[in-house]
Amino acid sequence: MERNLTTGSVGKNILIFSLPYLLSYFLQTLYGMADLFIIGQFDGVASTTAVSIGSHMLTVMIIGLAMGTTVSIARAVGGRNHKQVSENVGNTVTLFFGLSIVLTVVLLLLVRPIVGVMSTPAEAVDGTVAYLTICFLGIPFITAYNIISSIFRGMGDSKSPMYFIAIACVANIALDYLFIGALDFGPAGAALGTTLAQTISVAVSLFMILRRKSISLSKGDFHPRRPVVGQILQIGVPVALQDGLIQIAFIVITIIANRRGLNDAAAVGIVEKIIGFVFLVPSSMLSTVSALGAQNIGAGKPERAVQTLRYAICITVGFGLCVCIGVQLCAEQLVALFTDRQAAGGAEVIRFGGQYLRSYILDCVFAGIHFSFSGYFCACGKSVLSFLHNISSVLLVRVPGSYLASMLFPDTLFPMGLASAGGSLLSVMLCILFYLKFCRGKNPAAESA
Repeated sequence: MERNLTTGSVGKNILIFSLPYLLSYFLQTLYGMADLFIIGQFDGVASTTAVSIGSHMLTVMIIGLAMGTTVSIARAVGGRNHKQVSENVGNTVTLFFGLSIVLTVVLLLLVRPIVGVMSTPAEAVDGTVAYLTICFLGIPFITAYNIISSIFRGMGDSKSPMYFIAIACVANIALDYLFIGALDFGPAGAALGTTLAQTISVAVSLFMILRRKSISLSKGDFHPRRPVVGQILQIGVPVALQDGLIQIAFIVITIIANRRGLNDAAAVGIVEKIIGFVFLVPSSMLSTVSALGAQNIGAGKPERAVQTLRYAICITVGFGLCVCIGVQLCAEQLVALFTDRQAAGGAEVIRFGGQYLRSYILDCVFAGIHFSFSGYFCACGKSVLSFLHNISSVLLVRVPGSYLASMLFPDTLFPMGLASAGGSLLSVMLCILFYLKFCRGKNPAAESA
């Protein structure tokens, strides 16, 4: 399972690692896309809004925190310290098991306040409550899947998580048609399908780990050790806070859209799902740079980590330019995949969604750059820099820009989408500044030793 990515062609290593990772992201994104597509065929705009709102709020902080695990394990693998690898894995399991239980209890108690704070349209309140309740009950399984994936990727294995998510994706689509279509459970059926699919994925992954004996652990590896947990949290907490605050920003933007009406809210929710799909390449590059960069830094080869960053920026910018051009030609058609034009409000959702998507998609070019830098900062153990540029973007441009655009242009969503691209442009400028000031020419492994 362990793969050494500190030798050979940097470009080849990026492709070997990122392609399975990209496919994993693609399959994982199909979860939400399938929920919206299927519920859009069987239910109305209110149910679509419920699912799009609820799905924004799950797992992002857990995934962000797991970045600490990926980087810590990757550094140990790069340094060929197998004992440290085992301790990182064991302490990760202990830490996240406890965290998932606490999160489940707290979020279940806060379901209705969360729905209220989001200014959810009245027609979508019941569906959103049901959706979130079921998803929150599944947090331990969602956490387990993401932690298992982070462990494998830290070891340089991006293929196994791809297989696990493929199984879950097929199960999710089948269960969605059962619960939403045949049984007419609505948003609750979407959540139930997703949660059960994640459970199936975790069961299969654990079975494969035990059968292949991929990871060798002793009981002592599960005992919390302050240095091990400290390193995981030092890297993961800033990323988790960053992702959590970005998620809050998305919720604020959703609230802004909700106050414009049900059709605007549904359009924004659908476009966010499409954007999540388009951002697969930037997201995969962030994780690729984190894992490969950390292995090379652990091996005392920081120059290869910088090469990885440069390759990733070139890949994501090229991809972003191609996608921007393509989306301008078919924005409404993409939105129409997730709602019925003949249903009440369907045509307006498609019109507003096309406006929002055409401007939002410009973000793809800039996001690829700052995603790659964020991965590099995490690999260097300086995830706080990623936190700073993202939060600056949210607080200074994305949220205030979306609010002003909504107030000044009540008849179109196009200007709201530009706020996201503007926020990413600020992030890019800050990333370049941080890199030049804190990271260029330094050996993070030596600094942390």
